[in-house]
Amino acid sequence: MDANDGFRELDRQECLRLLATVPVGRIVYTRHALPAVLPFNFCLDHDGAVLVRTSASSELVRAVDGALVAFEADAATHSGWSVVVMGAAAVVTDLAEHTRMLLTGPRSWAPAPQEVFLRIDPELLTGRELIGGRSLYGVRLPY
Repeated sequence: MDANDGFRELDRQECLRLLATVPVGRIVYTRHALPAVLPFNFCLDHDGAVLVRTSASSELVRAVDGALVAFEADAATHSGWSVVVMGAAAVVTDLAEHTRMLLTGPRSWAPAPQEVFLRIDPELLTGRELIGGRSLYGVRLPY
């Protein structure tokens, strides 16, 4: 990032801390060879993985199980932040893990008869913060 663009890079711990403060993010994946984006409520697991709960029969599950995806969440007005998690997505198949996530994982906002948990392991975690509409040099940005 340019030192004068008004953004500050976030380290891994800052990214995880900010992700834990918002309820909704977006999964970015490939659908029929094109980019697709879907919003989901989520939570972070104890190791920083993103957990999403969705219908076992959803097209998303078929599209992302075993695939590399991105997950983005943000909070923005005239200042704010954006965090992107990139990593492999997988349906949680371990019964003990699934049972644990039923108790601690995200609640679906659109419950389905059969639900699964998708787990996105954070292989690459990046973030940036817009600092109050100002550059690092204190110059007011034009918005």
